[in-house]
Amino acid sequence: MAVTHHARHTITVDAPARTVYDIVADAADWPRVFPPSVHVERTPLGDGEEALRIWATANDEVKHWQSRRWLDPEALTVAFRQERTTAPATSMGGRWQIRALSDGRCEVVLLHDFTAQDDDPGNVEWINRALDRNSEAELSRMKATAESAGELGELLCTFEDRVRIEAPIADVHAFLWRGEQWQDRLPHVARVKLSEPEDDIQVLEMDTLAKDGSRHTTESVRVSLGSSRIVYKQLRVPPLLTAHVGEWLLEEADGGTTAVARHTVVINPSSVTLLGPDTTVAGARTFIRETLGANSLATLRHAKEFTEPSPAR
Repeated sequence: MAVTHHARHTITVDAPARTVYDIVADAADWPRVFPPSVHVERTPLGDGEEALRIWATANDEVKHWQSRRWLDPEALTVAFRQERTTAPATSMGGRWQIRALSDGRCEVVLLHDFTAQDDDPGNVEWINRALDRNSEAELSRMKATAESAGELGELLCTFEDRVRIEAPIADVHAFLWRGEQWQDRLPHVARVKLSEPEDDIQVLEMDTLAKDGSRHTTESVRVSLGSSRIVYKQLRVPPLLTAHVGEWLLEEADGGTTAVARHTVVINPSSVTLLGPDTTVAGARTFIRETLGANSLATLRHAKEFTEPSPAR
């Protein structure tokens, strides 16, 4: 019989217990909050139960699994159990427990139990190392998010741009998904390094050129969810941001495709002066909107040029 192993991680947060519980409960928002989380698909099942499909990093690898969760807002607990796990784990589950220490302070306990393939010590060590890295990163960012919850409205920025493309959805998806070809197709992309750990998962490292000629390196995990959606999360963000997630949304109608580039970013308030000593968060929001929007629109316009049939055809 496989040996069950246990892990426990805790942190004290200077924020109300309910604020912290709400962060745990809102799994769809985890990619913005938790560094290891790339994307979460959430399906409510009723009576506090829900199914999650999760893509996340673990020990610098991209993993994908399916879980059930049971939320108890009265007890401030969330239990979870993986229904479809990923190697080298053969089972994984646990519980979030939030305990109020005062009106504005609480303790968060994150518990895990797991079994490992063949009870191999190397597999056990790999899982423990992943749990330590991910849990500590999640709890640390949760603490920062909860303690600055009142500032989030100004720091959080979501926007989108759209372009109509007279081409089939499959052709537009292929242009956006084949990122390894962007260096030859997009003038603002100077270098691309792409790997595909699975058919629908990519790790994309890219150098982009700004208007002033400076070069910026980003690294993202991308997930293709069918022909109409590509989601991604930047693993390496510029100092101006603490998080950047986004998606390409495609809708086919009347023989063509509407392509949408959507971004969600969280601004790092301590770094806005990198844009100038007098720069405000509002100024940083404008800069980010213009910069990211320009790159996305350039990508969509080149997708349009590349995929639409030419008059000569």
